[in-house]
Amino acid sequence: MTIIADEAAVTPAVLKVMAQTTDPRLREIMTSLVTHLHAFVREVRLTESEFQQATRILNTMGQQTNDRHNEFVLMSGSLGVSTLVCLLNNGDHGATETTQSLLGPFWRMNHPLTENGGSILRSPTPGPRLYGCFTFVDQQGAPIEGLEVDIWHASPVGLYENQDESQADYNLRGKFLTGPDGVVRFTSVKPIGYPIPTDTTVGTLLKAQERHPYRPAHVHVLAHKPGFKTLINQTYVDETDYRTSDVQFGVTKALIGTLEKHTEPHPTDGDIGEWFSLTHRLTLEPGESRLPIPPIK
Repeated sequence: MTIIADEAAVTPAVLKVMAQTTDPRLREIMTSLVTHLHAFVREVRLTESEFQQATRILNTMGQQTNDRHNEFVLMSGSLGVSTLVCLLNNGDHGATETTQSLLGPFWRMNHPLTENGGSILRSPTPGPRLYGCFTFVDQQGAPIEGLEVDIWHASPVGLYENQDESQADYNLRGKFLTGPDGVVRFTSVKPIGYPIPTDTTVGTLLKAQERHPYRPAHVHVLAHKPGFKTLINQTYVDETDYRTSDVQFGVTKALIGTLEKHTEPHPTDGDIGEWFSLTHRLTLEPGESRLPIPPIK
């Protein structure tokens, strides 16, 4: 065991211990983490009180995380880490565009199985009707049959059903299966952009940086089938400036869906007033079909 002589001796001593890690990938991660973390502490000359505050913040974030809210996922997005990890690991490791995106903090397991073309409205939800049509293809552009596809989004007041007691359980959520054409169609209501929670640690950070808390309106997609890497997607349907100032840094060009407003009667539902159609083409990469860890229950 090394006796620490001065501050310069700390990092080599810790790296020596990290080198004993038997798992190669864990050894690589821990060695790099210690190297950069120690360099950060030296660069900003972190004070003792700042270090104590930092540990207090992490403890608080853990306490703020529960079955309905994940503060660490929210913070990761607010620092751009979630998007960076996504883009580094998709689209030929960042070389090309990808329709892969952020999972977000509100995906739930066991979405209700819904007939293709059916509605995901499970309680009265006022708002303009939205008719979605998503086409799923492989990297050669061929449609993918037999995909399980979860669709979910916030309501027209900007709340997911787990945040809003007035909504039925699994409202605005559904699981679909693609047919030979690789298409999922669904009926819903048009979501709006919404603020992320600001009464927690992330909100304190945004206030200190004079940042707004808004996310642009979007529809979430999770698609999986053996032989393909699970697609996690946010298709943006927003028409505001939030697309270019997303608090979670999530918008890329490949994620913007084609949203069209209509005032004529709908072909099957008749005169329903103003309604919207949403189309998007999503590409899956070959790989392991593995579901993510649900951020909430």
